[in-house]
Amino acid sequence: MHDPSAHLSTPVAADPDDASVIANSRHEPEWFSVIFDRYFTAIHRYVAARLGPTAADDVAAETFLAGFDQRDRYDLTRPEAKAWLYGIATNLIGRHRRDELRLYRALSRAAGRDDIENHADRVADRVTAEQLSPRLARGLKSLPRGDRDALMLVACAGLSYAEAAFALGVPIGTVSSRLNRARARLRKTLGHAAKEV
Repeated sequence: MHDPSAHLSTPVAADPDDASVIANSRHEPEWFSVIFDRYFTAIHRYVAARLGPTAADDVAAETFLAGFDQRDRYDLTRPEAKAWLYGIATNLIGRHRRDELRLYRALSRAAGRDDIENHADRVADRVTAEQLSPRLARGLKSLPRGDRDALMLVACAGLSYAEAAFALGVPIGTVSSRLNRARARLRKTLGHAAKEV
């Protein structure tokens, strides 16, 4: 990991929290590289699961550029920037909605073994571009954007309901409702698909 403290004047603890790093980056921009180092791999993986590997490099990079540009508005009472970055990434993914739906459409037509047995509640185990089954891809494609965003933030990114709510700028109850709807719809889609086979 890059250690900006080696050449910067701002004194900090050995392993500063994200809020401290972002506060330091307001006066010494190089500090933001710590945030990049901490979260780039996870954000890239999340974007790749939603848009495919081709778009992931650009959208993940855009996420950190937007974060850097917005660092003066970051709420320093939040010690961890993870949900904030996932919120930025999710908004950017929204601009690529057609690409996301195109990926799911292509994956839904993919040949091969499809062994989902009503695993909607364990969708995190399946939600990567490499592992996404055709039936699950069809189900994800059919979800409204808000429901899909909530599901992917919790299942794929591993955010808590509270973190997903912060990332999406909605109450926790809304995230819970969206997840319930998404899971119910996936169960229904996967159930119909299972009967067709």
